[in-house]
Amino acid sequence: MQTTDTQPVTPHLNDVTLTVSLTERKALRYTPAGLPALDLGLHHESTVVEAGQPRKVVCDLKAVAIGTVAEQLNRTELGATLQVKGFLGMFRNGRGVLLHIQHII
Repeated sequence: MQTTDTQPVTPHLNDVTLTVSLTERKALRYTPAGLPALDLGLHHESTVVEAGQPRKVVCDLKAVAIGTVAEQLNRTELGATLQVKGFLGMFRNGRGVLLHIQHII
């Protein structure tokens, strides 16, 4: 395992936690395995420190939730602010990054 000045670097880590607002929710659908799935649009705004300077971050991203998380988000009001945890993957067509939501914190 490699280390940086402050923390170990784990190879192949893919873990995302974000505060987002729910901006879009498509109709609940079901996977071929019968699991509920929900495609979402999210908006994120924050201020982070980069190279010792504050930086405002604003982005919109697409996400998907599967299973009970999909059912819970299907009942969530548009505009609601949530803290979500998941991982990054690709769209099925291989174009663009998609957040896979695993938990609502």
